[in-house]
Amino acid sequence: MPVDVEKIIQFIKQGDQDNVQIHLDDYNTEYSQCFFFDVEEKERKKQRELEEFRRNKVREFVPDSDSDLDSDENDQDLVLRRRLAAALIWFIRMRLQPGVLRVCLRTLRIISRDRKALAPLITDYAILTLARLGGISALPSWPEEEEAEWGSSHSDITPENETETHLDNNGSNAQHPTCFREGDDSVSVFAACAESLVCEGGVQINPVNVTSNGNIGRETQNDRHEENERRDGVCGLLTRGKRDARGEKDEEEGHDDGEVWRKEAMKALCNVIYNSPKAQERACILRLLHGLSERLKDGIHSSSPPSGQFYELRLLFLLTALRPELRKELCQERGVSMLTAALEQCLEVRWGETHEVLTDLTAPPVSKDVTQRALEILKTLFNITFSVHRQEVDEEAADLYRHLAAVLRHCLLVPCEGEDRKEELQGHTVNVLSALPLQCLDVLLSVRVSEGSKESGGVNMDCVHTLLLFMEKRMDRILPPLRDVEMRPEQGNTLRSKLVRLMTHVDTDIKQCAAELLFVLCKENVSRFVKYTGYGNAAGLLAARGLLNGRGPSPQPQYSSDSDSDTEEYRQAKDRINPVTGRVEEEQPDPMEGMTEEEKEAEALRLINMFNKLSRGKIIQPVGVTTDGKLAPLCGQTRHSAVEEEDEEEEEEDSETEQ
Repeated sequence: MPVDVEKIIQFIKQGDQDNVQIHLDDYNTEYSQCFFFDVEEKERKKQRELEEFRRNKVREFVPDSDSDLDSDENDQDLVLRRRLAAALIWFIRMRLQPGVLRVCLRTLRIISRDRKALAPLITDYAILTLARLGGISALPSWPEEEEAEWGSSHSDITPENETETHLDNNGSNAQHPTCFREGDDSVSVFAACAESLVCEGGVQINPVNVTSNGNIGRETQNDRHEENERRDGVCGLLTRGKRDARGEKDEEEGHDDGEVWRKEAMKALCNVIYNSPKAQERACILRLLHGLSERLKDGIHSSSPPSGQFYELRLLFLLTALRPELRKELCQERGVSMLTAALEQCLEVRWGETHEVLTDLTAPPVSKDVTQRALEILKTLFNITFSVHRQEVDEEAADLYRHLAAVLRHCLLVPCEGEDRKEELQGHTVNVLSALPLQCLDVLLSVRVSEGSKESGGVNMDCVHTLLLFMEKRMDRILPPLRDVEMRPEQGNTLRSKLVRLMTHVDTDIKQCAAELLFVLCKENVSRFVKYTGYGNAAGLLAARGLLNGRGPSPQPQYSSDSDSDTEEYRQAKDRINPVTGRVEEEQPDPMEGMTEEEKEAEALRLINMFNKLSRGKIIQPVGVTTDGKLAPLCGQTRHSAVEEEDEEEEEEDSETEQ
């Protein structure tokens, strides 16, 4: 039986905490793993209704007719979710029992996944409320005009006990009178969902949504293909994320109620900030970044980091990824130094000599929770340092980046629970290292050689060895041993296929970068490059480099010795592979079958004449490969052959005339 949301709102108006908790528990259980609004499914539903209408139509279809397609205002479930969110934002500022507050915040977190229902959650009033409950204290107080505006716009929900608690700087409650009514349902905020989002400056993030366990996981079409059995048919199931393996109860076990509802508030705030550009804008004006930084600094100076620090770090990452101006602000407020200190605390770094971190490879592996916090720190560090390598740095900044590089070296070497987590940690570490000034990376090699270290010329090469192993894994993902020769190289969803498609991109820079990457991974071997990409895709780069004759670059680049990488599948099909397309083609009949040698020669001459006419008309320009591997026009050669052919024809005509 569906939960009666209207009844929950009535209990909130009456201030009945016990009934609110009971019914919200049922609500959360039913929707804990659901997206309320599945764009694709609702569009498919509208399309089905439209097709059915066209089959049974008795009048012409009018695209703008409101009677044919449901609007947001006619979606009663959506209206109820907005009303419930507005009521809960007021309710959580009352003096509530810890368990009631926790369940209210959990409901808000679930509703915050719905981009269409965010209207009550993107006001200054709501953002500040969630932030204070999340433990962020360095925030502006609620302006009186905001309080008055909220009261006048929500006055139709009037509680029997018209007292509200005002959250102090620590997130605790103090009584404060106010009035409240239902939110404005006409306001709708919808953040477009895509598979990946590239922000200004090359900072890439993936569409995220805080799941029932706080993980912000990818929200792709595959994540939403399952449907929850619900009457409107547009409620998709959430996919469990990386932090969901423990389960919600496991996360709460051993923590007091205060820690639990602080986490819930931060989860909801993360969803709101990600899903709403307006909320991002208001967060900038409210200086949410400053308050969040102060909260993180307090955690850094404490003996142990707060249990909910992961969500604070996730919110910091979202703000810097989605708002370019906040990256600059955080960097100017010594954000690199703060995040470096947070990373040191997270990984319990022990220092030796100057810019030398002592890494104990025999120590227990880093736990999953610690790894997750470190990943958020590294992602935020990349957001605010991605352009540093293009800038001139002074001595103070260089010392700061050397200090960071030393900690990053520790991130590369430290053992983690699970190979996947270790590789992920190394990947984000490499991203930050690539953003730092080159002169600051000398600390990666300045560590003393110890027993068991990789060493070359008296230099500790542990870091270099780890980077090479990491690069080898990534290279294997791009160019694994070739087995599937039935498909064109540019077809499919593998990383190699996507890069080959980019080799014919309209953007010259993208095309060149993709081709150069694959060519280098093929050790600049022309035959191997053609094997993996097909001659048709490879021709552009080979022509630009003068390698069309297949001889390879001169002088020969220095690469490791080649090994036989041909798979058994490739060897069996090698003779049948079309080198131009890079795949096995179906056998075609011989077009010259049954022709005599004289007929073949005549056909060849006729073809040459046709090319010659097209060339003289400047429709095409025939070219050929010269001895130096470059293309050169063949106009002179074709014209010469055509002149000889005409002379021969004239001689034959003269001889026939004499006879």
